[in-house]
Amino acid sequence: MDPFSDTLRRLREAFGSGLTKPAEFREAQLKGLGSFLQDHKQLLQEALARDLHKSAFESDLSEIIICQNEISLALKNLHTWMKDEPVPTNLLTQLDSAFIRKEPFGLVLIISPWNYPVNLTLVPLVGALAAGNCVVLKPSEISQGTERVLAEVLPQYLDQRCFAVVLGGPEETQQLLEHKFDYIFFTGSTRVGKIIMSAAAKHLTPITLELGGKNPCYVDDNCDPQTVANRVVWFRYLNAGQTCVVPDYILCSPEMQEKLLPALQSAITRFYGDDPRSSTDLGRIINEKHFQRLRGLLGCGRVAIGGQSDETSRYIAPSVLVDVQETEAVMQEEVFGPILPIMSVRSLDEAIDFISRREKPLSLYAFSKSSQVIKQVLARTSSGTFGGNDGFMNMTLTSLPFGGVGKSGMGRYHGKFSFDTFSNHRACLLAPSGLEKLNNIRYPPYSNKKKQLVLWALGFQGCTLL
Repeated sequence: MDPFSDTLRRLREAFGSGLTKPAEFREAQLKGLGSFLQDHKQLLQEALARDLHKSAFESDLSEIIICQNEISLALKNLHTWMKDEPVPTNLLTQLDSAFIRKEPFGLVLIISPWNYPVNLTLVPLVGALAAGNCVVLKPSEISQGTERVLAEVLPQYLDQRCFAVVLGGPEETQQLLEHKFDYIFFTGSTRVGKIIMSAAAKHLTPITLELGGKNPCYVDDNCDPQTVANRVVWFRYLNAGQTCVVPDYILCSPEMQEKLLPALQSAITRFYGDDPRSSTDLGRIINEKHFQRLRGLLGCGRVAIGGQSDETSRYIAPSVLVDVQETEAVMQEEVFGPILPIMSVRSLDEAIDFISRREKPLSLYAFSKSSQVIKQVLARTSSGTFGGNDGFMNMTLTSLPFGGVGKSGMGRYHGKFSFDTFSNHRACLLAPSGLEKLNNIRYPPYSNKKKQLVLWALGFQGCTLL
């Protein structure tokens, strides 16, 4: 028996009734989501601590506050976002009304990952609700504590006629994907992203794929090593490195590497103490499978910093690898853990060539005191996001879109970009029912005079009939 058919039928009926379209209903759902975060902040913090050993501060910074900001922005701007958007007309349509209407897709599916199980679940949910959709939420089964809160508590704050949480692993997800949805939003690995895209293609369902990849970080000789180390260490080891946008490897000259290593060690010690294992601010690896994979990567190159691990607590020390070869596993797969390889390059051109030969990353970083170096890296590469002399802070801006390019993903969200992602932008032209004589110019039979008039009216240079 199909465990999802009744739920999906209920949600489709709710959407068909027009329940979710009024602004007042959307606002009520967003306020309910905000109340959930406010009422159960401690419960979410406790779940994140169990799943990933996240501190309360890190949970607030990287998960809860970001969601609250998204909700506040959507509530403040919802009526403006929903308004029809007028567009220019030409002489032939001068008396018509032309506009773009943002309408909900219908029944959308959001599949979220385990590494930021609140943020990466609720931020897209804000966009889907604001746009007026019915939503099926599939949280990750790997972050079990957070999954339980989302499944048992969140539905109490939303209208269950148009919202549902479904549970399960890969088998259940595959069964869920056999159903037709009107939009699918997936965050996760490239491997699973291909499965999602293949399932969506059977129904020609539009999708957003937020994936990952290997994010380069170029460190120029003209920079302060300690400043770079502070910013890279904070970002790289946040959430024990289990973040899709962190620097996955550093490219720098051998001379800069000599300066950078003691600076990295200094930053690690200041942030996490002489024994990072006892730090309450350092996360843990999500499960045994990922722990063993990461411990294997420590065998690549040479461990210059860290390298310690404890299987019982799934602890891996903040680690830096040097003398790494491009062919080694740590440079062939996304690390997704607290291990930072350093590759040597002799010049900016060599670094850019190295980056350009690989798949386009989700994020790319460059550190230099020279604005020209930063501008060169930005101009000569491609990535989903770019950070000059910093990282992560762009994720706190609802004014910037977030998404990948190429194998690192497709589609954008955050802020209004989320609303637009979950909206069908419907092109509308409303013409008067009368004044038919004005249309004779476009009807056959065609003469040279008609042709000249039509081309002139269309503006010829910028308009086509197709």
